[in-house]
Amino acid sequence: MINDEGSGDRHAALASDARRQVLDLLMGSATPLDAAAVAARIGLHVTTARFHLDQLENADLIRRAVGRAGTRGRPRILFTAGPAAREGGAQHDLSRVLATALAEDADSGRARAIRAGETWAESYADELRGSAAEGIAPLLSILDRLGFDPELVSAVEPASAAEAESAAGDGASDGVAVVAAPLITLLACPFRADARDAPDVICSVHLGLVRGIARELGHDPDQVGLRPFVGPELCHLHLGSEWVEPSPTAG
Repeated sequence: MINDEGSGDRHAALASDARRQVLDLLMGSATPLDAAAVAARIGLHVTTARFHLDQLENADLIRRAVGRAGTRGRPRILFTAGPAAREGGAQHDLSRVLATALAEDADSGRARAIRAGETWAESYADELRGSAAEGIAPLLSILDRLGFDPELVSAVEPASAAEAESAAGDGASDGVAVVAAPLITLLACPFRADARDAPDVICSVHLGLVRGIARELGHDPDQVGLRPFVGPELCHLHLGSEWVEPSPTAG
């Protein structure tokens, strides 16, 4: 599945709802559009529209050309959707068709979708080999390249007095901290439109992907949990406490 750098850049660019709107507008337009026209039709400030256009161009999803109007002054810069954008549209259609087919399973496709995600994770096996000591960093790197905009929110929580006393009774060192299951927020999703239509399938693929990465890094994949759409554009990824190294002891 997605593994080459160019595809990763495209998915990262499309993690923004606004950029997807800009791209959809250009794909549906019979003529090239400049930044002002894009801004007016979508309801963006022209500076914001230019930013999104630049991001889409950097991902090779759109192309620019200089308008030849035959008038004096700065030439108009016009934008059109590129071949990669058409390819992305076809991939979206394929994703929707496959998700619809899987959703006919008794469990709405969750089991097979998770297995598909785990198979996806195998494509990162060479990259992940020997990186278990890096903790969560390899997972965050892959999620970032794919356009999920991950952010590690919490990894270690200080122990309460009772927890510290219990740990000391078990022979733990002074300065003990309770290692909490890390929480990663996913602030974007390059597959959000598909996930809204078929969350049981698309979100389960993502769960399988992270579980597969966990297995490649030597962790228990069953400790991984995903809570999709805890906000309109926010998902929570929960990992087992074994992902986090204990905090340094005091002194």
